[in-house]
This record gives sequence, C-alpha cells and structure tokens, in this order.
Amino acid sequence: MTPTRQGSFRLFRFAGIDVYLHWSWVLIAVYGISLRAGRYSSMTWPVLEYLALFLIVLIHEFGHALACRQVGGQANQIVLWPLGGVAYVAPPPRPGATLWSIAAGPLVNVALAPVFSVLWWLGYSLGWAEATPNVYAFVKAICIMNWALLIFNMLPIYPLDGGQILHSLLWFVLGRARSLMVTTIIGFIGVAALIGLAILGREVWFGIICVFILLNCWSGLMQARVLARVAKLPRHEGFTCPSCRQAPIIGPLWRCDKCQQQFDTFATRAVCPHCGAQFPVTRCPECGSAHSLSEWVAAAPTPAPPRL
Repeated sequence: MTPTRQGSFRLFRFAGIDVYLHWSWVLIAVYGISLRAGRYSSMTWPVLEYLALFLIVLIHEFGHALACRQVGGQANQIVLWPLGGVAYVAPPPRPGATLWSIAAGPLVNVALAPVFSVLWWLGYSLGWAEATPNVYAFVKAICIMNWALLIFNMLPIYPLDGGQILHSLLWFVLGRARSLMVTTIIGFIGVAALIGLAILGREVWFGIICVFILLNCWSGLMQARVLARVAKLPRHEGFTCPSCRQAPIIGPLWRCDKCQQQFDTFATRAVCPHCGAQFPVTRCPECGSAHSLSEWVAAAPTPAPPRL
C-alpha cells in the first residue's frame, strides 16, 4: 500500500536519488490551495504555502535517504504523493542502522522547528500581522505545518516514523521479528484511536490516511510472522554476513549464473555442484550485500573454548 513509480513522473535527481511526484498530488494541491485562498489577499501566497509544505516533506524524506546511505544501506528513490512522501530505504538489517535511517527524517523537522518558531515570534513582535498580513500568515502556516508533521509522524504507530523508531529500539531487546510483532500490535491500537477521531470529527481525508496506516500496519504484522518463521530455520555455523551479522540459512537459496541451477553455496564452498562455476563473492539473502567466502568466515564469532 506504499506508492510506487507507477503513475508518477520524475522531477529531478539529487545526490544519486531520483525524486518522483505522483500525478494525483497535483489534483490535491489544487484543492488544498483553493481551501487556503481565503487566508490571503492574493493566490500567490496559498501556492507558496503548498510549495513550502512540499519542500518540508521532501527535505524530511532526504533525511531518511541520506542517513540510510551513511550506515551502508541503499536509498535511490523518493516518491511524493497526496498522503505525504516515501523514501525507499534499505538499511542493513541491524537495529542501530535502521534506527538512524528512520530517526533522521523527524530530526529534519526538529531542526526546522526553532527556525520557523523564531520567525513566527519575530513577526508577531514586529507587528507583521498588521503591516504585512500575508507574510505573517504564511510564516505562521509553515511553522504550524512543520510542527504538525513532526508530532503526527512521531506517534508510536507503525508504519509512521514513531512506530518504526519504536520497532528499532525494541529490536535491541526482543530481536527483529518479535519487536516488529509488538510494534504492529501497538500500531493497531493507535490507528483504531485515530479512526475513532476521524469518525467523530467527520474528517474524510484524515480517515483515508488512517486506512492507509491500517493497511501498512497489517502488512507489517504479516512481515513479522515471516521473519519469525525465518528465524527458526537452521543456519550454517562458521559463517556470518559481515554486513548484517546473520549466519546464512541452510538450503539451496543461491542460483548459478551459468547453468541457472539452485544450490547451497556454503555447503559447496562457493562452487556450483552442477557446472563447476566458481563464484568470487556470495550475496547475503537477508541484506543483499556481497562478500567473499573468506570474509564470511572471518566475520563468524570464534567459538568459546570448552570449560574444564
């Protein structure tokens, strides 16, 4: 239920990250601008207000993407659509790396909050409301928008940033699968409360956002169940992925590029048993990173000596 490039057009590329805009965003922008028109004496200002919202969301998503790259993950696409923005990030499956990749987005809003708040206070102190009411209304609006985005995003409801941060923190204690399971259950409780508020307030657009959150929370629960099953599978001893620190699962999970046959690369020491092809690196099925077999061996924990 997350947006994809389907129905989107490419705006630009920055720092190796492609930014796409879904066509429906333009329709919602026109509707949003018309609602804000009564606050200003000119249509220029509501347009600037919506563009400011666009910029805040975009910077937020770049925070996610650049932080993910900083910890060795992959991030090369951002899609903006009516329900916000999504940075397609794939950090190494470690709690610390995931935590930083997710927390960097809200931290952008935290950094912007005092700047906008000071501008709002300055405008109030200098009498902008009477002298330049359009400027004052604009500064006030973007300050409120930034704070609203920050507070809403930090709710501990999966898949909001707050929910994913909670998942990362619990991951340190409970492990990846159980932490995601707990987080999604908390998310169901939270989204039920939000849906109740949407019904009481008769907020149709907020209700649509809640349904989107609910569907993604359900998807997270299904992912947690898959991860729990994967965690119970037998694994090779003496090998550990240098990137995600996971021992490889036993089984024919690798496909030979030459003969297209599947085999267990760790059982055959990176040699295809069907055609004899030798592979210099082995890709981790869990995080996607590729390392030589010697690196897999070197990363494995040294077994403790037997106690006498």
